[in-house]
Parts: sequence; C-alpha cells; structure tokens
Amino acid sequence: MKNIKIIFIALILISSSSFGQSARQKNAERQYNNFAFVKAVKKYERLVDTSYNKQYAMRKLGDAFMMLRKPEKAAPVYKVVVEQENVPAEYYFYYAEALRGIGEYDESKVWMKKFKKSGTKDSRVKEFFDKGDFISAMFNSKKRYTISKTKFNTKYSDFAAIAFGDDVYFSSAFDKGVSVKRTYAWNEQPFLDIYKAPKDGNVQGAEKVAGINTIFHEAGLTISSDGSRMYFSRNNYDGSKKAEDQKGILHNSIFTAENVNGVWSKVKPTVINNPNYSVYHPSLTKDGKKLYFASDMPGGFGGMDIYICDVNEDGSLVNIKNIGDLVNTEGNEVFPFIHEEGNLYFSSDGHVGYGLLDVFTTVLNENDEFVNIINLGLPLNSSKDDFAYYLSPEGFDGFVSSNRKGGVGDDDIYKFDRVPPLTLKGQVFDAINNDPIKGATVTLYKDNGDMITEFITGDDGYFEIIIDRDANFKLTGAKPKFTDTEKEFSSFGLEDKTELIVDLNIGLEPVRDVVVLAELEIIYFDLDKYNIRPDAAIELDKVVALMNKYPGMVIRLESHTDSRANDQYNIVLSNNRAKATYEYIVSQGIDASRITEYKGFGETQLVNKCANGVKCSEDEHQLNRRTEFIIIKMK
Repeated sequence: MKNIKIIFIALILISSSSFGQSARQKNAERQYNNFAFVKAVKKYERLVDTSYNKQYAMRKLGDAFMMLRKPEKAAPVYKVVVEQENVPAEYYFYYAEALRGIGEYDESKVWMKKFKKSGTKDSRVKEFFDKGDFISAMFNSKKRYTISKTKFNTKYSDFAAIAFGDDVYFSSAFDKGVSVKRTYAWNEQPFLDIYKAPKDGNVQGAEKVAGINTIFHEAGLTISSDGSRMYFSRNNYDGSKKAEDQKGILHNSIFTAENVNGVWSKVKPTVINNPNYSVYHPSLTKDGKKLYFASDMPGGFGGMDIYICDVNEDGSLVNIKNIGDLVNTEGNEVFPFIHEEGNLYFSSDGHVGYGLLDVFTTVLNENDEFVNIINLGLPLNSSKDDFAYYLSPEGFDGFVSSNRKGGVGDDDIYKFDRVPPLTLKGQVFDAINNDPIKGATVTLYKDNGDMITEFITGDDGYFEIIIDRDANFKLTGAKPKFTDTEKEFSSFGLEDKTELIVDLNIGLEPVRDVVVLAELEIIYFDLDKYNIRPDAAIELDKVVALMNKYPGMVIRLESHTDSRANDQYNIVLSNNRAKATYEYIVSQGIDASRITEYKGFGETQLVNKCANGVKCSEDEHQLNRRTEFIIIKMK
C-alpha cells in the first residue's frame, strides 16, 4: 500500500544539519542568480563535498565556472555531470563548449552531436545558441523576472527611476504646473527634469526636485548611501553660462549637489565635463569611492562607452578610466548602474540582444575583474530600447525604462520583480507511526521522466530543493525494507512575488515481512526444548519494541522443529515453542489480541535438506528449530 500525504504547511521537523545544508543551497542559488559566481563556486563546492543534492550541485558548479570563463575548471566537472542518469540534454552542449575552450575539439564535436540529437525544445535557448551568446543562454533559459507598468508614466518621456528612502526619483518631460512649456526641438517634448514621488505614489503627486532643475535637460542621478551628495546629468550649463562646442551643441555633463538640511544645493560641475563631448548617467558605488558614467570622449571603442573614476572625500572626480572592451563595443554602452553587491548593469546596442538597447550585467572573478557579460533576457528586455536599470539593495525588485509597445507614452518606467526561488520542502516519514526516516533516497524527475536531482535524507527525514515554476514533476522516495512511493505534482499557477514553500511529504510503509523489516534474527531452540534461550530473548525484545513502535501492528507466530523424533511428537513440541514465544511477548506488556494465532507446524516446513533419513550436522538441524513472525496488518 502506498501512503502519500501532501500538506501545504510549514510544520516540518528540521534538524540543524539538514537545515544548514538547505540554507547553503539557497545561499548558493542566491549568489548564482545575483551573478556572484566566485561566491557561488565556493558554496557549490561545499555542497558537493557534503554530498547534499550532489548531482544538482555538480551541474551548477560547472555552470558557475563557465560563467567565470574557466573552461579548464568546468570541463572535468561537466565530464562527471554528463554521465549522470537522465542528465538534462543542455549539459551535452555545455560540456562541448567547455571542451572547445580547452582545445579538445574532437571530443567537443562528439558531445555537440549528442546535444543536436537530443533536440532541445527550448526556443529561448535555441535563439541564443543561434546567435552565439552561450553565456546568456545558460542564464536565461528560465524566466527570472516579472514586469509591470508604474504610475509614474505620462504621454511624454519618463525614465531612469531609482529608489532612495521612501521616495522614487525619476526623469520626465512632464512639465507639471507650467503654463508655457519650453520644448526640445529634437522630439518637440518639454525639457527633462528630475522629479521625486513617494514609492506608492503616482506622477500627479510627483514634484520637481528643488535646487537642481534648470531651463535645460536634467535626467539621471545617483545619491550617496548616506544621502549627503548627489551626482546628476544636465546639459553643460552651470545656471548662468552655457558651454557649447564649435557647432553650438550643448552636450551632456555631470553635476554634483550637496544635501543641506534636506535641500539640494551647492550645485557645481564636475571636472570630467567637456564642451566637446558628453558625460552622463552617473552611478556611485555603495562606499561612494567610485563613480561609473557613460561618455563619447575621444579614445573610446566607438559610440558611447562606460568609464569609471575615483571620488575624493570632497566629491571631486579623478583618475578617469575606460572599463574596457569586454563591456564596451563599437556600439553604445550607456546607463551604467553599480549595485551594492558589486555587479555592474548597463544597456548596450553593441552586444547580442533582442533589438536596440538591451540590459546586460557583468560577471566578476575573484579579483573583481570583468570576465563576462550576460543579457538579462525576457521580459526585462524587448525588441525596443530597454535601459536605465535599477536594482534595489535587497536584489529582488527595481525599475527599468523602455519604449516598448503597450506603454503610456514615449519612454516609460516599468517595475520588475526578480522571480524568487520556489522551494520544495518535505519529509520522508514512516506511514505507520509518522516517525521521520533517515537515509531515504528522494529523487525528483521532470514529467518526461528526466531525473533532476537525487539526495539522501538526514536524521529528520527532511528534504529541500529549489524547483522551477510552471512545471510538472514526479517525486519518489525509497529505502530498503520500506515500500517505494511516488507522487506527481505541479508548480503551475503559483504566486511569483513571494518565496513559496511547497510542503510535499512522502510516507513510506514498512514492508509486510517483519523479519526483513526489522532485521530480526529468527529465534531458535535447543534440541527437544521449548524454553526461550537468552539469544532468543534478545530477538523477542526487538519484536516487542517493534510492536510498541507500531501500535496498529498485528502478528502471527509460526514455530517449527527439525526432522528428528516422530511427526506427532514434533507437532506438540512446535506448538509448545509457539506458546512459549507468545507468552514471552505478552509478558512484556503486548496486548494478547495483537497476536492472532500461535501455531506449531512440526517438521512440515524444513528450510533445508534435513528430512527423515538424511544425514545432517547439528548446525543444519538447528536452522529448523525456530519461530518466525508474520505481520497480519500494520494499522
């Protein structure tokens, strides 16, 4: 009988050991999903060493090494992974890529052929593979974001939203409260200004940020962690004088302002400004010591590039440096945003994307050097311009700007939420007495039968794993001396915006043969005796303990003799042995009604060749002088 319980609650016994392991897995996943692959490697290596969810951890370890552009590290890991039973087919491709990265071209072709024969049906992965963006394909094979419109949008251009404190700052051409609007000849919209509104507010409640807006463009800002200093973009105009180039163009520049008693003041241009080119889109690091920005200054790789400079204590900027050609291309790289975890996000039309500007992020190695970039995928990116990415310090939500179809006006501000992990949690327990089962093998499969992962339960029978949303699964539990069990379930239609726990408990029922179940030795008797020997008493005490453990357990006793003496005598002797066994168990407090029968079978059920007239050793005869225990029911 299979006994399976599905309980969507969080009342599970969790030991410190298994809880610690699952917490490490969550931490590893968080680091991986936040592009902190150096930290993720260490976490996955520890999981592999402890054999917790080892097959899955091995796969992710290889992935993290590839993200760090370390095929020499990834290849030996993938070599083990591709031999896993029912390994996902994409790992043939990953292994082929790693082999190619270390010059093993012939072997790489072998695994690439295996991948092609597997016929992956994931169109997103295929699209990226066709375009050659392998790393982005790895990271974006699953949906990672949800996106929605905000209330800060107008029919004009609205973009570059950031959150600070309880407010949202953003740039907009919505010239609120002005009867005569100055328009920009390029798009015939009002000039841009920087606004502030409560996080839960809307554009009608937004106000221009006092002290920094002028008659020209102000758009895009960054604020120091302590709220004392702001850097923002503005046309090269200091409030009294324009700084145009020889063609009369007023380029973009970066200005700084100080917070004095809650008011932004002391606005001044930075030394990186130049009338002959633009500098804009500033973003401060958490410690305020470095500033990233975009510029088309001479000496770049083409179009707009992203630069970094040092910030002195007084806010002045020094040591300007182009961040290099891994990020910068012949196209345009703009709107850098540096998260407090150290990841740089930016928009580019020069890297492989979905069209026009897409949002990308960087991958850092252990020396904090850029070693890779990743396209953040759908739905955060679209076929239109997607830019001005901002991620909250917690790393689960933020803003992005886009002129995609379906918006309110020109550029619009969208809120995104990073899809939190969906955790499958549960416990393997004894279906009879609900005790947790240690050492059970839990295996998770896709609905097509491909194995996802397998791991062994600890003392508390607890298991935990991160699973995909909107998918069908099969979960199995197994342990020797228990009946195997399985359960199909689905993660479709579950809320995306909070971390969810799916508690799926697996009950394993003990097998009916108590001798196998409890690893009991058959009890034996001396020749022509029916008294309970000391060694038999030890085994009978195990039976008593088992019946106490399973209050619904009912048994039958069957006793036997060897072939010596006549048949009738042996029937009487075996009945006496059965009765002695019965009386011993009842004397230990077991209700007599739980032993339905105790019966002797004489020499009619010998376990070996030692029938009448057959010469056998004493040890061989001993095997027949026994009592066996038969389970009638378990509950």
